[in-house]
Amino acid sequence: MSTARSTGAQASEPHAADSHDLIRVHGARENNLKDVSIEIPKRRLTVFTGVSGSGKSSLVFDTVAAESQRLINETYSAFVQGFMPSVARPDVDVLDGLTTAIIVDQQRMGADPRSTVGTATDTNAMLRILFSRLGRPHIGSAKAFSFNVASISGAGAVTVERAGKTVKEKRSFSITGGMCPRCEGRGSVSDIDLTQLYDDSKSLAEGAITVPGFTGDGWMTRIYAGSGFLDPDKPIRDYSEQELRDFLHREPTKVKVNGINLTYEGLIPKVQKSMLAKDREAMQPHVRAFVDRAVTFTSCPDCGGTRLTAAARSSKIGGISIADACAMQISDLAEWVRGLDEPSVAPLLAALRQTLDSFVEIGLGYLSLERPAGTLSGGEAQRVKMIRHLGSSLTDVTYVFDEPSTGLHPHDIQRMNGLLLQLRDKGNTVLVVEHKPEVIAIADHVVDLGPGAGSAGGTVCYEGPLAGLRAAGTVTGRHLDDRAAVKKTVRTPTGKLPIRGATAHNLRDVDVDVPLGVLVVVTGVAGSGKSSLVHGSVPPGEDVVSVDQSPIRGSRRSNPATYTGLLEPIRKAFAKANGVKPALFSPNSEGACPTCNGAGVVYTDLAMMAGVATTCEDCEGRRFDASVLEYHFGGKDVSEVLAMPVTEAEAFFAAGEARTPAAHRILTRLADVGLGYISLGQPLTTLSGGERQRLKLATHMGDKGGIYVLDEPTTGLHLADVEQLLGLLDRLVDSGKSVIVVEHHQAVMAHADWIIDLGPGAGHDGGRIVFEGTPAELVTARSTLTAEHLATYVGA
Repeated sequence: MSTARSTGAQASEPHAADSHDLIRVHGARENNLKDVSIEIPKRRLTVFTGVSGSGKSSLVFDTVAAESQRLINETYSAFVQGFMPSVARPDVDVLDGLTTAIIVDQQRMGADPRSTVGTATDTNAMLRILFSRLGRPHIGSAKAFSFNVASISGAGAVTVERAGKTVKEKRSFSITGGMCPRCEGRGSVSDIDLTQLYDDSKSLAEGAITVPGFTGDGWMTRIYAGSGFLDPDKPIRDYSEQELRDFLHREPTKVKVNGINLTYEGLIPKVQKSMLAKDREAMQPHVRAFVDRAVTFTSCPDCGGTRLTAAARSSKIGGISIADACAMQISDLAEWVRGLDEPSVAPLLAALRQTLDSFVEIGLGYLSLERPAGTLSGGEAQRVKMIRHLGSSLTDVTYVFDEPSTGLHPHDIQRMNGLLLQLRDKGNTVLVVEHKPEVIAIADHVVDLGPGAGSAGGTVCYEGPLAGLRAAGTVTGRHLDDRAAVKKTVRTPTGKLPIRGATAHNLRDVDVDVPLGVLVVVTGVAGSGKSSLVHGSVPPGEDVVSVDQSPIRGSRRSNPATYTGLLEPIRKAFAKANGVKPALFSPNSEGACPTCNGAGVVYTDLAMMAGVATTCEDCEGRRFDASVLEYHFGGKDVSEVLAMPVTEAEAFFAAGEARTPAAHRILTRLADVGLGYISLGQPLTTLSGGERQRLKLATHMGDKGGIYVLDEPTTGLHLADVEQLLGLLDRLVDSGKSVIVVEHHQAVMAHADWIIDLGPGAGHDGGRIVFEGTPAELVTARSTLTAEHLATYVGA
C-alpha cells in the first residue's frame, strides 16, 4: 500500500524534464535588434510579423536558428569542425531552451544540371529501387537506373598472401550504371560554333582566338603560340588536319614555353572546362554573352533528353519505364504508383506514395521529377525542401520557415497552412516569418516587431495570441484587416500587345491581347503558366524592362549606393568640389583605409573556431583613409554621406551647395519603393529578401522602357507597404508606361485595370486563359478559383 501511495504522489508532481517548454531569448542585439527579450513556446506555431526590415530575420534566423546550428556544430571534433563553415555566436546575452533547428529558406536550389526535383527529394532513389526489383527485363541493381552512375568495368592481376605464399590471381569487376554515355547524364549535348572561337583568316600572332581571356599577348595565347605544335604565323584556315586537331582537341600535354613548364590543351576542352562547366548565372556578363553566342544546347539524340542508357529505358513496370515515370506530372505519377500492388516491396511503395502525395498536397503536383532543380522559383524550392521534412520521424525539432506563402495563390496557401500545422502536431516547434494574414491567422503565438524598419525597428511591439494583435494598435495590427476595394473605374488601354500561339512549357496554344497603357495583372494558381506566358511571350527588347525574382548577388562590399550607381555621381561631386580624383571617394578603390582595405572590419581567422570580425581601429568602421575624410562636400565627409538614410540623403542632395540632380533622381526612386530607411552604405548582405527585390525595382525604374514586367513585386512586403507599392504602380502607368504584373496578392488584383487569369489548375490542368476582363467582372462572374478568393477578399 505504502509503495502504491508513494508512486501516486510522485506521479501527481510534474517531472523536471517537462518544465522546459519555452525558448528564452534575452538581450538580442543582432543587426538592428535593440536588446530584444522574448519567450517562444515550444511545440507551437509562432509567426513573426512586422514591416520589411524590422528585424524578423535577425531574430529568427540570425539569432535563434544560428545559435542552435552553432551549438550542434560544436559537438563535432575539432578535426571535423575544420571542414565546416564557422559561425560566430550571435550578439545575445542569454539563449535558453534551444532545440535542433532545421532552416527551410528561400535560397534557390543548386543549379547543377545533374540535380533534379527527383534527386533533391530522394524520390528518384526510391523509384530506382522499385524498378530494380520489379522492372522487366531485370538489368541490375538500383545503380543501373541512375543517370549519375556511369557503367565501368576492368580486369587485372592481384597479388594475394595465402598460407605463407604469394599467389597471383585474375580478377575482374563491372558496375552497370544508368548514365547515358553520350551526354554523361546531363540530358543535353552542347554544340560549339567554331566561328565564335576563332577567326580562321588570322594567325595566332594576329589574335585569331576570340574567346574572352585569350588576348593577343596574354598567357593563354602564348601557350598556343609557343607550344611547338602550331605555327604562330600561319592563318588557321591553312592548318593541316593534324595541326587543326592539335589546336582544337589535343589532350592535356606538358610543354615548355619561354623556359616555364605549362600544360597545353586543345581549345574546345579548354573552353568546356573553364566556361561551360560553370553555372550560367554566376558568369560575368561578357563571358555569359560569349557562351550564349558560341554554344547551343540540344536534347541528347542518344537518350532523347532522359539522361539514361537504352538498357535503363528498356526495363518497364506495366509498360512504364523509369524515364516515363520521371517525365510524368507528379499528380499522375502518384496515381500510377497507387495502382501498383506488390507485397514484396510494400514498405517502399507506401513511402513513395506518401512522398508523392506530399507534392500534391503542397501544391507542387504539376512538377515532374525530371525538372532541373535550378529552374524552380524561390517559393517552389522552399516547398520542395519542405517535402523532405514532412516524412521525417524527428520530433521536438525547431523548423524555421522564411515566408512559405511566397509564390502561392490564396487557394494553395490553405494547403500550406495544413502542412505547417501537421509539422507542429508531430511535436515540433514551428517558427514562421510571414506577412500574409491567411498564415498569421493559424498562429498559436504571434511576435510583432517594429515599429518601423532599419534603425526605427528592432523592438518587440506585441507578443501573444492573435486576438490581442488587432487590439494592440501596432502597424501589423492596424493593417491586418485591410481590404482593397475593387476599382469602380478603370483606365482605357492605349493599344495592345498581341500574343499568338504561346506554347512555352504547359501553355496550350494561347492567344491573348495584353492591353497597353494600363495596369494588367496576370494571375492563377501556382504552375498554371503565368510566368511562361509573360516571360516567354512578351518579346525582350529595348522597350521592355523585366524585373524578375532572380536574387541580387553582392558581397559585404556591395551596398545600395554601389548597386544603384548612386556612388558614381557622389564621387564625382566630391572630386569636383575638392579638386581631386573621384577614385579617392570609393572604399573599394584608392580611398580605402589601408588597415582594413576598405571593409570597415578586420577579420581574424581562427581555423576551425568561428572567425572574429572586429571594427577597424584606424578608420573606426568608416572604411576610408583618414586623409580622404578631410575633404568635404555640403559640410559633410563621404563616410557621413554613406551613413545617411535614403530620406535624409534625398533632402541633402536636393538643394543648396550639395545639390546633385543625378544623385537625387536615384534617391527619389529608392524612396518611392519604400526604402527610405536604409542607409546608403549598408552592406547588401544585411538586406532582407523584400528589401533586395525593391532595390532591384528602384534600379530598373530608371531604365528607358515603355513596358514594365514585374514578377510578384509584393514578395517580402508588409501589408502596410503594399499600399505604397500600388501607388508606385499607379504613378508608372500615369506617366505613360504599360505595367504587366504576375501576382497572387488580392490587393494588387483588386487594383488592376485588367486581369488575365490562367488555369483552371496547374501543370497539364492549366495553361489556358480562363478569364479576361476587369476585376469587377471577375468578382461578379465567380467562375474561377481566383474569382472565388478575390470575391471573399473584397467582401462581395
